Amino acid sequence: MSCAGVIEAYGLRAIGIGERLLPRSDFTLCDQVVLIGSGLIWNVYFGALALLFGFCFATLLAVARTSDHPLLRRPADWFVFVFRGSPLFIQFFIAYQAFVLLPREGIEFNLGLVEITAQTRWLTKAWAGALIVLFLNTSAYSAEIFTGALRAIPKGDLEAAEAYGMGPFQKFRRVTFPTMLRLGWPAYTNEAIFLFHATTLVFFSGFPAWQQQGDALYYASYFADKTFNPFIPYPIVAGYFVMLTLCVIGLFGAANRRLNRHLAPSQRPRLRIRPQLVR
Repeated sequence: MSCAGVIEAYGLRAIGIGERLLPRSDFTLCDQVVLIGSGLIWNVYFGALALLFGFCFATLLAVARTSDHPLLRRPADWFVFVFRGSPLFIQFFIAYQAFVLLPREGIEFNLGLVEITAQTRWLTKAWAGALIVLFLNTSAYSAEIFTGALRAIPKGDLEAAEAYGMGPFQKFRRVTFPTMLRLGWPAYTNEAIFLFHATTLVFFSGFPAWQQQGDALYYASYFADKTFNPFIPYPIVAGYFVMLTLCVIGLFGAANRRLNRHLAPSQRPRLRIRPQLVR
């Protein structure tokens, strides 16, 4: 099969479009590049949605943590402490066991938006269960970043907004929130990069891939097991994630320039790739 035929057959296989069966032998470099690239769709899915929903939830957590009301501040503090203090892989394991074993034993509990019962089997699938874990984890780390940014906002800016006659909501929308993003955006860019890298842990978690429709590491492991040569598929995965990281840096860099457009060009902070050769 030519490389064009491989792209047509396996380019979107990870989302159920194309050939249903994986190649069994005579693997070419094109087979590995195309299938691993197909699996990367799931990594982008996990990272993009977890980042989107996590950004919103992290903003609420940061506001709650800087609140003067203990009923808002303490639950937010404990949430951030628990999810930042425990390994992500353990969170995957606990979530899978909770979604599978507890309903099987007749233990049902309500999470607010979703009630965990024997009928909520869709939560045990990677597209849902793993996404929930990544969402909660990145929310905690992002909330810590945004909390620091909120506390670093110059008091003079807030006092000026109050003197101008802005109400609490208008002050938050026009002064507090934009300044928080501007101060915390470089650190949040790193969190976004780490989150996309963390999506590879879904392969090692208990959440199964449905009909062999796995992520990039799933197909890399498949080729490594079949060919007994890990030095081709795994560098391909690394290359894909390097390109994905460059895309994230480009998008977040554009957002960073937008957030700092009111500053003089010499005062605008820039997001730059600076490899750290010595730690």
